[in-house]
Amino acid sequence: MTAHSNIDPTRAQFDAFKSLPRDQPVNMLNLVKLKDAASYADGRSATGAEAYQSYSAESGPIFARVGGEIIWRGSPQAMVIGPENEDWHIAFIARYPTLNAFLEMVTDPAYQAIVFHRQAAVADSRLIAHHDLEGGPGFG
Repeated sequence: MTAHSNIDPTRAQFDAFKSLPRDQPVNMLNLVKLKDAASYADGRSATGAEAYQSYSAESGPIFARVGGEIIWRGSPQAMVIGPENEDWHIAFIARYPTLNAFLEMVTDPAYQAIVFHRQAAVADSRLIAHHDLEGGPGFG
C-alpha cells in the first residue's frame, strides 16, 4: 500500500468535482483495491471483500433512489499501461442522471451512516468523473 491511500476525496478534489455542471449525466469510473482484512473502528472482523459487499448491499437502495445505475462492470486482469504496482479487484462505471444526483446520494444521512463499510474495506481506489462524448470510429 502506498503512503497515501485514496479512499475519500480531498477537500480540493471534491470542490473541483462540485464545480462541474450539475445538470448533466455523469459517469463515475471506479477502480477499487480491497484490503485482505477490513479495518473497522469498532474492531469487528471481516475481510475487505465482505465489508465492501456490506457497503454495496446497504448503499444499493440509496443509489437506485437517486437514479444511479451500473452501466459497466469488469474484472481487472492485467495492467497493460500504467504503474506496475497498481492492481485492482473491482472496476465499474456508475452512471448518475446528474451530478446533483451523485451529491444527493453522498450527502444523504442514510448513506453517510453506512459509508464506513467502504472505508473499512478499501486499501486504495480511483473515482474519476466523466461527461459523455459523441461516439465514433476512432479513439480521439
